Amino acid sequence: MQSPGDYSSNGFNGEHHREIELKEKHFPGLTSSFGGAKKRSRGVAPEPRDGLSNGVRVSDKLGEEKSLETPPPPPKSPPPCTDFDVAYFHSYAHVGIHEEMIKDRARTETYREAIMQHQSFIQGKVVVDVGCGTGILSIFCAQAGAKRVYAVDASDIAVQAQEVVKANGLSDKVIVLHGRVEDVEIDEEVDVIVSEWMGYMLLYESMLGSVITARDRWLKPGGLILPSHATLYMAPISHPDRYSHSIDFWRSVYGIDMSAMMQIAKQCAFEEPSVELISGENVLTWPEVVKHIDCQTIKIQELDSVIANYKFKSMMRAPMHGFAFWFDVEFSGPTSSPSKSTSASSVASGSSSMSPSREGNQKKRSNPSDALVLSTSPEAPPTHWEQTIVYFYDPIDVEQDQVIEGSVTLSQSKENRRFMNIHLEYS
Repeated sequence: MQSPGDYSSNGFNGEHHREIELKEKHFPGLTSSFGGAKKRSRGVAPEPRDGLSNGVRVSDKLGEEKSLETPPPPPKSPPPCTDFDVAYFHSYAHVGIHEEMIKDRARTETYREAIMQHQSFIQGKVVVDVGCGTGILSIFCAQAGAKRVYAVDASDIAVQAQEVVKANGLSDKVIVLHGRVEDVEIDEEVDVIVSEWMGYMLLYESMLGSVITARDRWLKPGGLILPSHATLYMAPISHPDRYSHSIDFWRSVYGIDMSAMMQIAKQCAFEEPSVELISGENVLTWPEVVKHIDCQTIKIQELDSVIANYKFKSMMRAPMHGFAFWFDVEFSGPTSSPSKSTSASSVASGSSSMSPSREGNQKKRSNPSDALVLSTSPEAPPTHWEQTIVYFYDPIDVEQDQVIEGSVTLSQSKENRRFMNIHLEYS
């Protein structure tokens, strides 16, 4: 067993492990203000501005009658808003992040289609949009006939969301609440929760916790959550072009032997997870499920640590350069059964070779009543999530049918719960 962080290896005869921490600096190209981290803010509750509701009981604000039912017991105190949270929320006031997300047509159009597909659950009902950003999903819900939509966001982008709602003549239906889901007050139960909570590698940024909080605070029994399920996958990959571009380049630079740079180049290029696009041709095996999430039942404590064992069999002889991670989310109604996504034949995530019945990111299963699926697979059309790659410092030659097995642990950083620690063991 090698020491943590030692990523050298000389084949698959031995066992190896590596620990890395997935922070904002660990994504090449991300800014120090989380500029590339694509998650909706949901945090600190700043002073109300421009008529935004902040911490008010919105049913009072609307002049509605109080329920005569016995009120539920007071909720537990929400977790404190840390300096990390404040920085995170502040980053989502930048319009560039929202532009990137909205321009991701696979993402945005799948959400719109899912909302319209579930119009019968939304029409005349009350909806909460967790991390509403610019408010586009809230507006889709209003267009689908929602009686009322609570659009919740802690970032200052909520100010613009209010203006967008007003410009579209929806101020009577969409109520923008500027604050954390954990802090704002809604004095009625809701029928639907919609949220685009997924981060890189599905769980980076930990926004799912706020969806769970909204569910436990407000959702009626049997209510709808969109998306309803999510599945994180992993598979070993071969990516010689990336290795050549980042490492072999230094062997000869303008005729000068600069191979002395190769070790530090490996460290700089591969010591941290990389968010990038690969293709199905890079994937060496059928993928394995790391975590399947049912948004109706998952508990916040489950997000503290995710542990999965894996066993792959290489489909070809090739150098193995590391592991790739990607995810699917699906949009099924509260009476629908979750997809059987834990079998090897269905973990294709929309890929043509792994799942011939699907095409593209936006897919319906063979049964029309089954879920719409948004995929970030290497064989699906690209999304802004791309794939997350954990590279080895040096490639490992594998033979066809060679077994690759081990475990992966994903855990929230104790320093900052929005960061993720990755512990990989392989043999």
